[in-house]
Amino acid sequence: MATHKDAIKRARQSDERRLRNRHYRSQMRKHIKGLRAAIDAGDADTARALLPGTVSVIQHVCQKGIIHKRNAARRVSRLANAVNGIGAEG
Repeated sequence: MATHKDAIKRARQSDERRLRNRHYRSQMRKHIKGLRAAIDAGDADTARALLPGTVSVIQHVCQKGIIHKRNAARRVSRLANAVNGIGAEG
């Protein structure tokens, strides 16, 4: 445990950031999970409606520095391809 004044403050800031980052990351995963459920169910209309919101959340998490920008781009690309592929399958 930190004993110096600056180390105590740094530990407090790290805890706050960790909790904040965890919130944003879980929010992103929740949106992705909902979109994936719509894709797996083959519900094209719902998937297309959910895609912009999910992309927005992913980009916001990326902007905060919680995930890398290439990670965000890869996630968005795969989700967009999955949504666009719903109509092509059937």
